[in-house]
Amino acid sequence: MRIAWNKSGSRKQACRVGGFTYIGLLLIVTIMGVGLVTTSEVWHTAQKREKERELLFIGNQFRQALNGYYEHTPGRERRYPLRLEDLLKDPRYQSTQRYLRKIFADPVGGGEKWGLVRGPDGEIYGVHSLSEDEPMKKSNFSLADRNFEGKTKYADWVFMHVPGQRPASPSPGN
Repeated sequence: MRIAWNKSGSRKQACRVGGFTYIGLLLIVTIMGVGLVTTSEVWHTAQKREKERELLFIGNQFRQALNGYYEHTPGRERRYPLRLEDLLKDPRYQSTQRYLRKIFADPVGGGEKWGLVRGPDGEIYGVHSLSEDEPMKKSNFSLADRNFEGKTKYADWVFMHVPGQRPASPSPGN
C-alpha cells in the first residue's frame, strides 16, 4: 500500500481505482460472452428447424414423384423407378416425362446421397435421409407424414409412396 501526504501534512491512503476498472471490464466481457453463446444457441435451433422443414418438403416432393411415376406406367402393370434419375426423365417414354426437376440434396444429412427403400425387384418405393441425428419435431405432422411421430432419428423418416393412397400436397411450413 502506498502512503501519501496531504497538504496539511497528515498521512492518507491512495485509492486503487485501476483494479476496479479491470474487474468492470472483465464483467462486461463475461456478459457479452454469455450473450453471444445464447444467441448462437438460438440461431442453431432455428437453423435445425429450417432444415427439418426442408427435409419434409423435399421428402414429399420425392413421394409425389414416385406416385407420378407409378401412376403413369404404360400398360397394366404398375412399376416404380429403378434409379432416382428415372424421376428426372422417364425412360419408358419417347417424349420427356418429368416427375422431379432435380435430385435434391439431403438438407439434414448434408449430402447428395439418400437412403433408398427398395422392393424385391430393386424398384425404389421410398427415400429417407441418412442422418442419425435426433429430430426436433416429434409430433404434429401432416397426415401424409403421421408415421414420423415418435421417431428418434431422421433416417426413420421414410418418404414412401403407398399404392392407392394419394400423397398430400407438401407445404414448406409443415
